[in-house]
Amino acid sequence: MAELGKMPQLSISQKELKWWGQQWLGSTNDIDPDNIRVKSPNAFSRQQSMHFASFVDKAFGSALASFLGNSPIRLVKSTGLSPEEDDIVEVGPVQVVGGVRPQNFDAAYRPDGPRVVFDSKTLNDADSIKKNWQNMINDLGTEATTVHTRFPYAIVVFIVLLPAPALAQKQEHDLILTLERLSTRRSVIDLPHLAECISFITWDPSTGKILDDKPPVGSSLRYESMSETVSSIYRDRYKGLPPHNV
Repeated sequence: MAELGKMPQLSISQKELKWWGQQWLGSTNDIDPDNIRVKSPNAFSRQQSMHFASFVDKAFGSALASFLGNSPIRLVKSTGLSPEEDDIVEVGPVQVVGGVRPQNFDAAYRPDGPRVVFDSKTLNDADSIKKNWQNMINDLGTEATTVHTRFPYAIVVFIVLLPAPALAQKQEHDLILTLERLSTRRSVIDLPHLAECISFITWDPSTGKILDDKPPVGSSLRYESMSETVSSIYRDRYKGLPPHNV
């Protein structure tokens, strides 16, 4: 059986973010089949939005696998109800049938059911943030609920990524306060709509840098503290239980 190690801090590539930032800043005159312009400046196309955060999903999967004793990582394309191999970290779509509905997550560890599930969430332009940020909050609560009502010991983790130029100050303030309240689940008897860990990342499309001051230093939403939070809760719930011996 593997030994739990130290979960490394998430390694989110500035180079990758900058590449995506160039796509976000640019424009194209391509027309989609519905005769709608695909891409305008300071936004992603629908196709780009679907794939943008995949490298973040892989970064989380890599950090989690390292913590779990260098478990193998598998990039999955199906939504099977159980892993195709034992003791692997899946970067997926990974389906969990919860108490509310089936839900696909972007990464998971489920050796005997879901122990860790992870989803990345993005809103990618000013109009989308303004119209949809509250709906996104509802989605986070529902995803946490559907897992925790069937699997109360599962650790639910989210990362929310927003391009800084598209985020208004009032929206930023409200988002941070709401996400901090939503990321406070530490006991298996806590409310099911809460998540064990949420990180909030704002990034500069022109440089690919993650902003140092949003959220502010000391916030529970800082992505630098995600690995410590996840690994600490995992140890509390699963240390010494198979497939780990310590």
